[in-house]
Amino acid sequence: MSMLTPPGMGGKKYRITGDRYPRMRRPRHRRRILLGIMAGACALGLVGWGTMQLIDVFGGQGSTAQAAQEKRPCAHDGAAARTRTAQPAAKPPAPASLTVNVYNATPRSGLAKRTADALKQRGFKIGKVGNAPAAYDKKVGGAGILLGPRTAATGPLKVLATQLTGAQLKTDDRKGADLDLIIGSAFQDLATPQQAAKALAQLNRPAPRPAAATC
Repeated sequence: MSMLTPPGMGGKKYRITGDRYPRMRRPRHRRRILLGIMAGACALGLVGWGTMQLIDVFGGQGSTAQAAQEKRPCAHDGAAARTRTAQPAAKPPAPASLTVNVYNATPRSGLAKRTADALKQRGFKIGKVGNAPAAYDKKVGGAGILLGPRTAATGPLKVLATQLTGAQLKTDDRKGADLDLIIGSAFQDLATPQQAAKALAQLNRPAPRPAAATC
C-alpha cells in the first residue's frame, strides 16, 4: 500500500476521469442577502424623496395662497371704513400767532400802513411796515406776494392768503418765522372780513386724510 493511499481504502486504486475539476465557490445566499439590502435601501430612499416633494408642493401652495391673501386689498365697505380710520389733518395756526411785515411795492403812498392796520384788526401781529425792498419795489404786478420761510408753506402762508385774494405764495431761506405781505400794482384792498372769515373757516375744516386700510 502506498503512503499516499488513504487509510481504509484497502489499497485500491482510483483513477480520476473527465476534464473538469471541483472548484471552491462562495455560497450564493450571501449575494442574495446583499442585493436585497441594497434594493430595500433604494426603495426607502425613493419613498422619502417622494414624501418631501409632496410636502414642498402642498406647503408651497399654502404659503402662496397666504401671501396672496395678505396682498389682497381689504373688501370692507370703503367709505365707512375710511371714515372710521381717517386721521385728522394738521390744524393751521391762528392769526394771532403770526407776525406779518407789510411792504408797499407800488408808487401809491399809504397802502402799507392802511393794510397793516386792517390785518391787526383781524388778529394778526404786525411787524415792519414801509416800502418794499429793492428786489420787489415797483416789480410786483399782481395783487401782492406773500413771502415766508419754507416751513410756512403749508400752514402760515395759507392762513395769510385768506386775507388777500389772488396773492402769490413764495418761500425763501430766511431764519425767522415772520411773513411778508408785499403789495403789488394790481392791489385794490384786502378780502372783506366776511370773505376772509369764510376762507379761514374752510381752512380750519380740511378733509381728513385717509389712513391705510387694515383688514
